[in-house]
This record gives sequence, C-alpha cells and structure tokens, in this order.
Amino acid sequence: MELLKIDLNCIKNTYKKRPCDSHKGTHGHALLIAGSSDKMGAAIIASKACLRSGVGLLTVAFYPENKNVLFNSIPEAMYANFCVMDDSSPYNAIGIGPGIGVNEISLQYIYELYENKLPVVFDADALNLIAKYKIDWNNFNFPFVLTPHPKEFDRLFGEHDSESERRNTAIKKAKELNCVIVLKGHKTFITDGIHIFENTTGNSGLAKGGSGDALTGMITSFLAQGYTTLEAAKLGVYLHGLAADITLQSQSEESMLITDVIENIGLAFKSLNSEIQ
Repeated sequence: MELLKIDLNCIKNTYKKRPCDSHKGTHGHALLIAGSSDKMGAAIIASKACLRSGVGLLTVAFYPENKNVLFNSIPEAMYANFCVMDDSSPYNAIGIGPGIGVNEISLQYIYELYENKLPVVFDADALNLIAKYKIDWNNFNFPFVLTPHPKEFDRLFGEHDSESERRNTAIKKAKELNCVIVLKGHKTFITDGIHIFENTTGNSGLAKGGSGDALTGMITSFLAQGYTTLEAAKLGVYLHGLAADITLQSQSEESMLITDVIENIGLAFKSLNSEIQ
C-alpha cells in the first residue's frame, strides 16, 4: 500500500471551486453537536472553523442555558435544542463531540444517531463516549469519519507502543468499519482502509487545546458541501495545517492560538485558489 502525500497537487484534484452563481443552499447545512456548560469554547471554535470553511448554513446543538454565548460569539450560527435529531432532514452532515462531556446525558446524542443516514464526524468526547460505553460500531449505518489523537485512538482500539503500530491498526479498523480515520499528530495520517495518506502542512503551533475542535468543524463543513468522507478529511487536514503555517507570519509556534489559525483559513483558501488559476 503506497503512502501518498497530501500536498498541493493532491488537493488540486480534490478541491472544487465555489460557483459564482451559488447561494447559501448550494453549500450545504451542517449540524454541530458541541459544547456544554463548562466547555462552550469548543463549540465556538468548531463553529467558527466550520463557517470559515464555506458551509452555507450552520446549526449548533447544545444545552439551552448557553444560547446567548453562541449568539454573542457567532451570530451567523443557528441554535437547536437537545432533540435536534428528531428531524435531520434540514442537514447535510453532522459533527459531534467537541466539549459535550462524557456522561449519560451526552450519551443520548450518540443514541440519537442510530437512525441517522447523514455523514458524521466523531471527535473528542464523542470518541470517548464510544470507548467508555463500548458502543457497537454496527449501530452506525452511515458514512463516518473518526478524528482521534493518539490517546483517544488507544481508548478506542487498545494500547499501542508506537505511531507505526497505530497507523497499522488505523488501516485495519478503517477497512473493517468502512470509515475514514484521521489519526492526528505530526504529519497527520488518513486512511479509508484502502488508501493511506500523510499530511504535509502544519506546525507545532497546533499542539494546543482547540485545534482538534477546529478540524472537526472544517471536515464537517466540507462534508455538508458534498465532499466524500475521504475528500473532506484530506481537504480539512491540509487547509487546517496550511492556515497554521500562514499564521507563523504573524505569530510564533509558541504564541499561536487556534483562533488565530481560524482567522487565516481565508488566506489558506486564497493561496489554494491562486495555485489553481
């Protein structure tokens, strides 16, 4: 199995330029299930990154007492209550996990997905819920992407002694589960069990809390816009890293915040578009 690089040439063959005659309905409606009473920052970060990545509409589901936090931070986003999955017809893709907590209340969100048919990105606490409560993967009858960091990966699939061991398990599990796995880290690794990729963008400034939340928002955005799970994962990881590399023009790896990176997603798109023209 050949290890392919996620570089400019790879992304040129994946990225679809935005039609000049498009409207908000053209670019999909994403649903993010994120945030809790003490982790609303995760929801805000994921939401901003999702919107900056081009989705037409975004709805965020979380506890109602925090509605004003969302409205004051991201007026472009809409709010949905806990029973959002009673009707998933307005949406094109779902991202779940950033900041939702690992408890029986947030577990209900996982259960609500059992009848879902939309593509889903599982990250952070959603992965920890699956691991803690030993959720049967057979309940997920829809396309999905897992975005674990090494510790989350080990909680899901057992302890590993090295990155190479995790990569081998990722290939096996992606094929077995018919999903895409994004193993986050230095040179993030992506596989669908048939193809394997290694990212070429990004720097150690991303080694801070919130970076994964932003990536979840970006991949969810691309899924909502009609990209496949593998395409959305590659595009999200590449542009996430590219925005971080651009951020080094104004920040150091030490001082960089994920909010700085999100503000540079636009420059990452501009850089990509300039290479395609």
